[in-house]
Amino acid sequence: MQIYKIFRAEEFSAFEAAGKTAGAPVDLADGYIHFSTAAQVAETAAKHFAGESDLVLLGLEADALGDALKWEPSRGGALFPHLYREMTSADVLWVQPIPLGPDGVHVLPEDLG
Repeated sequence: MQIYKIFRAEEFSAFEAAGKTAGAPVDLADGYIHFSTAAQVAETAAKHFAGESDLVLLGLEADALGDALKWEPSRGGALFPHLYREMTSADVLWVQPIPLGPDGVHVLPEDLG
């Protein structure tokens, strides 16, 4: 199962340069890296990144992250994947930009799943 991380362009650039990251400011504050499932990522984009146009979406394989990935309740009690270690460039399967559509809603890849 793939899970997804949204980064702002500058956060992704820092990750690319270092080859690893403890995450965005919210991740650092919470002590783990926040991810979303395919069913959750559009709501995550709308809630936490509304109107932001310089975003990228990273796809990762949940099973490959091992025991450091925990599924914990969040919005409405839904289980969200949280990574309790640094994410490395080797963890990432693919990266795609997330443009804003003409309606101001983020346009996510159609083949998430």
